[in-house]
Parts: sequence; structure tokens; C-alpha cells
Amino acid sequence: MTMTRWFALPVLGFVLTAAGLIGQGIAAQPQRLLKIGALTESWGPTPAIVGLRDGLKERGYREDTDFVIGVRFTQGNVAELPAAARDLVKRGVDLIVTGGGTAAKAAQAETNRIPIVFLGESDPVGRGLVKSFARPGGNITGVADLESDLVPKRMEIFRELVPGMKRVLLVYDGSNAETAERLAMHREAARRLGLVLVEKPVRSEAEARAAISGIGKGEADGIFSTRRLSLNIPGVVLEIATKLAIPTIFGDEFFVERGGLVSYSANRYQLGHQAARLVDKIIKGVKPADIPVEQPTKFELVINMKTAKALGIKIPNSILVRADKVIE
Repeated sequence: MTMTRWFALPVLGFVLTAAGLIGQGIAAQPQRLLKIGALTESWGPTPAIVGLRDGLKERGYREDTDFVIGVRFTQGNVAELPAAARDLVKRGVDLIVTGGGTAAKAAQAETNRIPIVFLGESDPVGRGLVKSFARPGGNITGVADLESDLVPKRMEIFRELVPGMKRVLLVYDGSNAETAERLAMHREAARRLGLVLVEKPVRSEAEARAAISGIGKGEADGIFSTRRLSLNIPGVVLEIATKLAIPTIFGDEFFVERGGLVSYSANRYQLGHQAARLVDKIIKGVKPADIPVEQPTKFELVINMKTAKALGIKIPNSILVRADKVIE
């Protein structure tokens, strides 16, 4: 069941206590907790949110004394993000951090007063979150993840890993306009590599399961998973592809650690850790409008050797030497 609820982890405990606001920046006050509301379409705290917490602590902020983080998550249901964002605003949070652009758009629609920091978004200007990277304007800034720019490289790595790859399955949320708009880059990446992209738009998790389970022999040599968590598509890809022994590539190492073959993406934990610097500036009174959007500083190629062996795939040394993390 997909549901939305307020979630407070022991490690990220949330307490509702007041802190002062000055315009769109926050003035830190002694003995006052800064209430940070985290909005994500995931199933709980993400690596980026944990990275943010750790980054703030490294900058001298004490958890439960200077700041607290509460996580509002929607378990893959992006339609519930607006209500979740509205709830954060009603609860009087001082700052909102989001797991990506879709959550940031939901928060943006609910407030132009509370500072918003996104922890990963491919095209913040195109999405209308900010006016430019250098001068965001409004109440939003953050760290981009360059996800769209990584699609061609990810496709190239996948073809290099899987011998004789000709056809790649792409299951995506057909009800999401953003995903549909980004299909062009997947198609172009496949075309340049001489691959056939087998597109399967779905509108529910059940449809995603049916689309992947129904793949016939020879219809796809691998599955290219989108990074978006809507409809739990990456989770379904991991579950069913493992049973069917089909190679997979993801946009997050989380799934490779759990049996996927390979991932290539910006390091999610590092995105949050990097964003802590932006939050620090906001706490000290700088407006998000004047804080440039930053780009990732670390990208990671992660390979699961156990999965490769089970699939009968020999990882080329040319890829192994480039891997940042190898799971045995």
C-alpha cells in the first residue's frame, strides 16, 4: 500500500520547537531548534538526507540542540507530494529540504517564504525551480545531480558490460510529464550506440510488474532503470529482473547493493553533505535567492560482482579499473 505519513527516526529525531525567520534567510537563535522538514518520494530517510545531517554536524551544529530533521515520505507516490509539502508548511518548519525536483516543485507550490534546498535535480532552471544556477532568485537553491547528462554514459557502460547487447527495456511512469519529456535523451543515447530501446509506459506499480514479468525471450537483453522512484519502478525492476536473470543498470547504488548489476550516478550521500554548506549559509541569514546552485563533486560507478557471476557476465578489466566500488 502506498501511503503518506509523518515519520521521525530515532537517528533523525524531530521536535516541534520555534526558531526565528528573517525574510527568506534564517537567523540562528541560541537554545532554539532549527526545524528542518525533509520531503521525499522515497520510503524514508535517503542517503542524501543522512549526508545533510552529517554535514551540519561537521559544521558544528548539534543535533537535537541546534537542529532537528523530520522526514515526510510518500513511498513512490508522487501524487501525494503536494499534500505532504502542505503538511510541512502547516507544522511550521523553518526550512525544507527535498529529495529532488519533483518534491521541490511540490514545496515551491506551497510556500514562497520558507527556504527550500533541493538535494538533487537534473535541470532546476528548466523545471522552473530557479532562474539560473548563479542567481537562483526566489526561496529555492540546492545541489543539482546532472542526472539527464549521465544517461548516455550510463547506457554506454551498460552496453560495454553485457556482451552482445542489442535491446534495452525502459519501463517508465507514463503519467509523469517530466519522465516523458526526458525520453528523447534515452532514445538518442540508444541510437548512438546502435541499441533498440524497448519502451514500456506504465501508470501503476501493477502495470510495471506486468510489463517486466511479461518480457519474452529475446525481447530485451537488459533493463535500464530510471532513477525516479514513482510507482516503485526501480524496486520492481530489481525484484523481477533478479528472478528472470536479466542484467540491470540503475541510477543509485542502493539497488546494486541489493542485487542489481551496475549503477553510475552522483553520490547521493555526498549531495546531501554538500548541501549542508548551503543550509549553513541560510541559517546565517543569506537568502536562497543569493546562493548559487551547486553541481555534484563526486560520481560513482558501482558493480555487483556476485550478480555478474550469477548472470554469467565477465566484467571487462577496462570497467573494473574505473569502478569506485565493487561488491563481492
